[in-house]
Amino acid sequence: MIRILLAEDEEAMRTYLARALENAGYEVSAVDRGTAAIPLLEREHFDLLLSDIVMPEMDGIELAQRCAEISPETKVMFITGFAAVTLKASQEAPQAKVLSKPFHLKDLVLEVDRIFGVPSTARV
Repeated sequence: MIRILLAEDEEAMRTYLARALENAGYEVSAVDRGTAAIPLLEREHFDLLLSDIVMPEMDGIELAQRCAEISPETKVMFITGFAAVTLKASQEAPQAKVLSKPFHLKDLVLEVDRIFGVPSTARV
């Protein structure tokens, strides 16, 4: 099963995203900040880091940089509601996908499916 580490500081959004991904068949571990994600990355294997960019203590870009050091095989996808932050993320982590809020949950699942080569026809 594909494992996703979700870092999102907004509780309602974190719950919403985790539930949608779990319903799509992904295993999700969710944390409320980047600093909480680091120990999980050190202890466990994750196939994808799905991170908000703007978070307290450690932003998503710094988290992605640390993830690349700790677990270079983990793919990275950002979610953000800030256009200027999207541009910075694209420059700082060009290999990462950036999904801008607001987005529909099916769009999130489709993007994650694409990352892992899951055919869209598998979703009904």
